Amino acid sequence: MEGITQLLVKWSDGDKTALDRLVPLVYDELHKLAGAYLRRERHNITLQPTDLVNEAYVRLVGQQGASWQNRTQFFGMAAKLMRHILVDHARKRGAVRRGGDQYRISLTKAERVAGKQDVDLFRLDDALTLLDTTHPEHSRVIELRFFGGLTIEETAEVLGLSHATVERHWRFAKAWLRRELSK
Repeated sequence: MEGITQLLVKWSDGDKTALDRLVPLVYDELHKLAGAYLRRERHNITLQPTDLVNEAYVRLVGQQGASWQNRTQFFGMAAKLMRHILVDHARKRGAVRRGGDQYRISLTKAERVAGKQDVDLFRLDDALTLLDTTHPEHSRVIELRFFGGLTIEETAEVLGLSHATVERHWRFAKAWLRRELSK
């Protein structure tokens, strides 16, 4: 049986049938990732894990010229897309513009990056966008570790960095985000 990495490489090389064989292998893991995201969200969110997976899948399939190297890179991209989907969903609901409840995401699974239980998803997204402009590798580490649920080792593999470098970037990025989100 072909593995996820082999199918991703074949799909990158233009084999459309590889995608059909890939989906059943990655669906459960994407669903778990989506469920983890949504458990951190407010209780009145209207998205279900299946909705989030389906939207992420559509965006993943639509990636033009993607060169998938391994499963870790694929799930890292899926995590990034899910983050953007959640932010887009929150913006469509108009939580900030209409002065409604703040859209919040729990950071307990990310070692309480901000030093408190909940953080406004819009502020977190803005902070990560700012971090990306000044320290793009640090931003990717946060994205892959927190949103993608990857380990230090998996993050190092995706980014092509050493374990120690990823650890340093992780510590720096958490401290930077804590400072930004406490303003």
